[in-house]
Amino acid sequence: MKRILLVTSTAIVSLCTGQAWAQDATPQAAASDPLGEIVVTAQRRTENLQKVPVSASALDASALKANAVVRLNDLQNATPGLSISDAGVTSAINIRGIGLASNSPNVTAGVATYVDGLFQPPIVQANSFYDLASVEVLRGPQGTLVGSNSTGGAIFINSRNPDVDRISGYAEGSAGNRGNFGLEGALNVPLSSNLAVRGAGFYRGHDSYFTDVGPFNNKAGKLDEKGGRIGVLWEPGDFRALLKVQYNDRDIGGYAYRPIRGTEFGDFRVGDIYTLSYDTPVAIREKAFIASLELRQEFANGIVLRSLSGYQSKKIEGVNDLDASQAPGGIREDYYARERQYSEEVNLISPAGGTFEWILGGYFQRNEIKVRIRQTQVGFPTDIDPDNVRTTLGAFAQGSYRITPDVQLQLGGRYSHYKASGVGQVRIGAGIPGFPPGGLPVADLSGAHQDGRVTGKAAINWTVDPDNLLYAFVARGYKPGGFNAVDSEFRPETVWNYEIGWKASLFDRHVRTQISAFYNDYSAFQFEVVEPSTGFNGVQNISQGTIKGIEGQLQSKFGGFSFDANFAYVHSKLSGLTFVNTRAIPSGNLGPQCPVGTPSTPPFCYDYTPAIITTDGGPNLYSPKWTYGGSAAYEFQLGDDVTLTPRVNYSHVGSRFTYLAYSPVSDRIAGYGLLSGIVTLRTGQFHIEAYGTNLTGKRYVSGQFGLREFYGAPREYGIRAGFTF
Repeated sequence: MKRILLVTSTAIVSLCTGQAWAQDATPQAAASDPLGEIVVTAQRRTENLQKVPVSASALDASALKANAVVRLNDLQNATPGLSISDAGVTSAINIRGIGLASNSPNVTAGVATYVDGLFQPPIVQANSFYDLASVEVLRGPQGTLVGSNSTGGAIFINSRNPDVDRISGYAEGSAGNRGNFGLEGALNVPLSSNLAVRGAGFYRGHDSYFTDVGPFNNKAGKLDEKGGRIGVLWEPGDFRALLKVQYNDRDIGGYAYRPIRGTEFGDFRVGDIYTLSYDTPVAIREKAFIASLELRQEFANGIVLRSLSGYQSKKIEGVNDLDASQAPGGIREDYYARERQYSEEVNLISPAGGTFEWILGGYFQRNEIKVRIRQTQVGFPTDIDPDNVRTTLGAFAQGSYRITPDVQLQLGGRYSHYKASGVGQVRIGAGIPGFPPGGLPVADLSGAHQDGRVTGKAAINWTVDPDNLLYAFVARGYKPGGFNAVDSEFRPETVWNYEIGWKASLFDRHVRTQISAFYNDYSAFQFEVVEPSTGFNGVQNISQGTIKGIEGQLQSKFGGFSFDANFAYVHSKLSGLTFVNTRAIPSGNLGPQCPVGTPSTPPFCYDYTPAIITTDGGPNLYSPKWTYGGSAAYEFQLGDDVTLTPRVNYSHVGSRFTYLAYSPVSDRIAGYGLLSGIVTLRTGQFHIEAYGTNLTGKRYVSGQFGLREFYGAPREYGIRAGFTF
């Protein structure tokens, strides 16, 4: 099985950004036709990506499978400029070096992720993909249609809609090494000429990749995940109502990480990277409920009125071994977080194809966040319990005017208003003799903050000919500020992006290219640092920066052979600063800065002075200088209705710094390259696939969480089989 080839699924010859071929296309046509059109909907219209003046990638359902993209983190292996690192409760999602570099619940994401049009809170985003229509990744600030939380870009995950045309669906099962198994399927049923229902679900899992040699035989890193989605489409005449409800339940048995070598608990590492040594029973369970209702009315003049309403409830609960070792003085963390979100967006959209196109919109979002954390060290508890409420309002407009038939001027603007408030405390010693029954309050987490910014875009687009588009624009993005306590606030992040791009179709549309160059001016970078006055982490605006680079993508298809490639070069620079290097102080609650001449006596006080450092700056965090990859496939015609398609994929993510001290030992994730493959045998509606990921058995760090590091999955391989109807 070690030499087993890897597989692509339906529409094998579609590229990493391509569209699947229609199911009724003949094999001969699929082998001779040029590249298919890439359709995107992120700008509220159905558009050909080659005609949209933005830097973006789009993958349909078959391209996701062919590139081994089964969850959000895998997208970085098929998309240039995207970095997604494991970070425990959240994932550090960054595009062009801009996004999220803090686990603080007070910091909002800089890359806006959407599921069926609904903005996603940063927790519970690692859910498996199933029954998707497409995933679209837009790079650079999206300050008009997306608004706040899009300084880095936006990711749109779109599930398949019900279809009134016919009964259809699919079913697939898989099995592989390391206990891998999967069941997935969908059924679309038209109930009348204008009413249809689509149901989809999956169950997926694998054994832990790790062996815990501690006393509790933990199964951290395992997977036991299931979910389902129901969609209802009602489309009488020019009106459409689309309701989607989905639920996901994910049990990973606890976070699987180890102390970083050379840090506080690094000397207690044992075995290789797949050996854990916990002295605490660990567990993590994530649950998500998402409901959306889209209403669209098209009037006689072609104008569309659209409403999208959403409700989400996401929850994480579990137990973590924070020191990830059996070291004396280790820390156990009991963790609970729940976030509820209510949202509403209204759009008025002009008909497409005219001299003047426009879109108007309004947006409302309310998030209610509750966090309960207890950290226990040597039997001494610290309780942290913030409750926050956030409200986001937005109004936006974008217009495109054709100065000539080939030259288009585009202007867009948005005003966003953000308001946050919360209550909470940090208490120590609950249940310890000599302390109050509920613990001694040592920090007040209550506070409030509000801000607003104007963002937008000005662009000029030149359609040189039907196969070439040139564009240039300037855009501004914004991420809200927030508060740490009553007397501690931080300002918003803003970024100005200057970009030029070229999209081309060559060789009778058998080759397609996209290339862009950009320069970002980045202000008020938000990062979590220790405030010596309290001894607790707080978010501050600590640096300015510049980010510049170039990106490129290529897709090609000649007969049965298809090839694609992508790359991004990003050079970033944050200015220097003075701060407490948390890598140089002990873990746990240390207390506020001790008065001069008073020795450290945690948790009552600590002398942070020796740990205060000044840096000259460095690259932006979680920003690899190089990302690149590609794939190649060939479809062999074995009969009138039988094809065999081997495909191989390679992706490389460069090294990334994770902390502002820029230590090459504790603050850096080394770069790595991954090789995967897939071989598909298809006959009519049936397919069987042999797949493999991380074929070279690369051992690599996939993320960091404080002084712990996560590791990527080892070599996996198996068989998938299924049918469509």
